Amino acid sequence: MALPHILSLLIWLPMLGALAVLAFGRAANTARWLALLFSLATLALAVPLWTGYDTSGAVMQFVEQTAWISAINANYALGADGISVALIVLTAFTSVLVVIGSWGSIQERVSQYMAAMLALEALLVGVFAATDALLFYVFFEGMLIPMFIIIGIWGGPRRVYATLKFFIYTFLGSIFMLLALIYLHMKTGEFSLAAFAQADLGPTEQAWLFFAFLLGFAIKVPMWPVHTWLPDAHVEAPTGGSVVLAAIMLKVGGYGFIRFSLPITPDASQEYAWVVIAMSLIAIVYIGYVALVQEDMKKLIAYSSIAHMAFVTLGVFIALALAREHGNPLGARLGVQGAMVQMISHGFVSGAMFSCIGVMYDRLHTRMIKDYGGVANVMPWFAAFMVFFSMANCGLPGTSGFVGEFMVILAAFQDSPWIAAIAAFTLIIGAAYTLWLVKRVIFGEVGNDKVAKMKDLDAREWIVLGSFAIAVFALGVYPKPLTDLMEPAVQHLIAQLTMAKV
Repeated sequence: MALPHILSLLIWLPMLGALAVLAFGRAANTARWLALLFSLATLALAVPLWTGYDTSGAVMQFVEQTAWISAINANYALGADGISVALIVLTAFTSVLVVIGSWGSIQERVSQYMAAMLALEALLVGVFAATDALLFYVFFEGMLIPMFIIIGIWGGPRRVYATLKFFIYTFLGSIFMLLALIYLHMKTGEFSLAAFAQADLGPTEQAWLFFAFLLGFAIKVPMWPVHTWLPDAHVEAPTGGSVVLAAIMLKVGGYGFIRFSLPITPDASQEYAWVVIAMSLIAIVYIGYVALVQEDMKKLIAYSSIAHMAFVTLGVFIALALAREHGNPLGARLGVQGAMVQMISHGFVSGAMFSCIGVMYDRLHTRMIKDYGGVANVMPWFAAFMVFFSMANCGLPGTSGFVGEFMVILAAFQDSPWIAAIAAFTLIIGAAYTLWLVKRVIFGEVGNDKVAKMKDLDAREWIVLGSFAIAVFALGVYPKPLTDLMEPAVQHLIAQLTMAKV
């Protein structure tokens, strides 16, 4: 049985931890241990959330509702379905590894850094648990603050530029989303997402709302052509910031399409699905080629993330076409399931790849590919992990990177073989830029004297990379527990789309 108020506990426990770290973590080691304690406690709470979820029904579970702003009928309302549970568990799992991974790399203002990470974890859980649109928006905007601080204080030489660009892009999109939420509140008299989904909206209203949501969530994914903030943010962010940004924060955009765009504006989503599909296909191919010419490892993986996240938006809107135009609910379920598996897989793989880059950066203090070479000769265990995660990034069968992309391609083929062919082409491009990276960094002769002095993984790094490796392998070999968890929510979403008036 799940604990009462478990979603509130998952939100406010790490937030309490952030305050505790600031209050009692003046000594760096005290701050680290407090952050680890609270992140582990949050992960422990996420376990009964998963095990206590009833997969026999599609309704929101672990529901909490308390009056918040009575004058406008806004509530502190929380709930979770299988999609939310999967993303909350991903958040808790990744946050623990980020705290462990930052143990030695962050040496200044450790308490503030750990507090920002715990606050960010709390706000991300809030995004995935909120069933009131205004509460969702508060968490959605609130998570910008700790990430802004993390990049702006502990980032690289161009951190101010990167933080401002990150904030302006994401905040601009959020303004249009807020206008859409205010309009829906005027139509329904409340901020409940369930009420929004049942609102009687005409074609013009749906179209305006769809593009307002599209702008807000496309920037978060990010989709082409509003993606340019991400490489700069990744390059300047500390390793922990890059891991959270890639593994969790990018998922908020895909989650928004599933939770807002499709249920609230199904007709407009169907009419303009070609826009999102075209943007996704351009990202899959074009961004892959951009990744090929990068000389900075972080920037290469950042562009790789954009290409892989394009599979999420492709899967979601292909599912819409299959459900409403082709009358193929089984294919539609495959598309949404593939998009969700891809989100979770990308969280593991991208988090692991950025962690690997962080391991090398801690030793050589450079991210440039040309500064390495022959790392396998001096760090064989690290090289094994790096090659494994690189294979997952290529979509090798047996790794999590294959499962989600294969499901999306299979669903796309049922809509259009041409779309499927273009999407599948990313497997070739992905292999090209990933293997190019591995060849130049990991294999060959030792590049220079600095590389020759690099030491293999320590115990902390073993824990981080080993945990990511287990997750990538387990999801790649046996994804059934994850798909079973999300199946009722996916079926409910497809039923909503099928029953909606065209």
